[in-house]
Amino acid sequence: MKILKFGGTSVGSPERMTKLLDIINPNEEQIVVLSAVSGTTNSLVEIATHFLAGDKKKGSEAVENLYQKYKTFVIELLPAAEFQEQGNEVIDYHFNFLAGLANDIFTSIEEKVVLAQGELLSTTLYHIYLKSIGVPSVLLPALDFMKTDEDNEPDIPFTTKHLMPLLEQHKDNKLFITQGYICRNSFGEVDNLRRGGSDYTASLLGAAIMAEEVQIWTDIDGMHNNDPRIVKGTKPIAQLSFDEAAELAYFGAKILHPQSVFPAQKYKIPVRLLNTMEPSAAGTLITHNSEKGKIKSIAAKDGITAIRIQSSRMLLAYGFLRRVFEVFERYKTPIDMITTSEVAVSLTIDETAHLPQIIEELESFGTVEVDTNHSIVCVVGDFGSEKHGFASRVLEGLKHIPIRMISYGGSNYNVSLLILSEYKTEALRSLHNRLFE
Repeated sequence: MKILKFGGTSVGSPERMTKLLDIINPNEEQIVVLSAVSGTTNSLVEIATHFLAGDKKKGSEAVENLYQKYKTFVIELLPAAEFQEQGNEVIDYHFNFLAGLANDIFTSIEEKVVLAQGELLSTTLYHIYLKSIGVPSVLLPALDFMKTDEDNEPDIPFTTKHLMPLLEQHKDNKLFITQGYICRNSFGEVDNLRRGGSDYTASLLGAAIMAEEVQIWTDIDGMHNNDPRIVKGTKPIAQLSFDEAAELAYFGAKILHPQSVFPAQKYKIPVRLLNTMEPSAAGTLITHNSEKGKIKSIAAKDGITAIRIQSSRMLLAYGFLRRVFEVFERYKTPIDMITTSEVAVSLTIDETAHLPQIIEELESFGTVEVDTNHSIVCVVGDFGSEKHGFASRVLEGLKHIPIRMISYGGSNYNVSLLILSEYKTEALRSLHNRLFE
């Protein structure tokens, strides 16, 4: 069985939703994971924000505006009267629920329920559409088998235990539809997966049932070897290892959340990144294998802050770095890059909510310098210790650009460089010319 995930743009209009059958083969065993219709989640966030702030009037207006969009959506998706009536019953049910929240106490618990409505709507409407054209399918409620534990981590054994019997009940059916993103938490409340959303759902389902393959369908033909918004002539990468894909995703490749394929990686389930708008394109295959002797791609991550701590107490001392890291741990602030010398340590962060408190604590160790408006440029490929020449080509491509930090050797898959954000575009283009042209 395969898992096919379609993002919001892939179901963003009735026309696109109907064209999913150009990709989905009803005669093959598949679980189709759908995101909310594009724009819906943003509208639901707006609704929840108004209700949380106690502005019932604006919240109710936002509910009505979204309802009117779905009324048009149903008319276009389900022209036949019988099925249009079913579609209207679905949207009336969900939007009556949303409207009713204006009369109740609204907390973060209700907020999560509001955010779940997008996926519940898209999957139910698609299920009705399939029924209207005579394609058999089974709608599987994700809230029956997707669950997180006390640490907010997905409970894959729970999913296996509760999903497999549902599939067995419908063993004569081959096409199953379910919601991405949404789940229940350890208290049984409606919640969501946050990290990677629907991609994460697809990867978790693939792991839970040991699927043949997970396919993530978006609006781009795989992961590219550079940012196509900035650099001309980029190309999709045919094959990546899970580690390479995670590096690229973490350092700026927006097509994939860095943690969303971890379950597939752990259970050795291949992942394909494919283009809904161009189904025949090969896309990118992510497995445990990596093509050796190649530089694969370049990515960049903005909004980086660099911090340098200089202290003579660090000289020949032990425990100094531990104490520095403990400061960031206390404020739950991840570190991206780190370089050290005998008397100084430089590191980068992209979450600055607690920066003033962090600096105050670090100043007890020595002199602290903070630089903002930086970007990390990450070059991913085969940078194993036995390789030579690749790192020099990267530096050669940036010889005319000031470099604040270099991280090399932390993994076999990347070289990361910190530069001022004003040089990012030039850096990406220059590296592309040096490494790929």
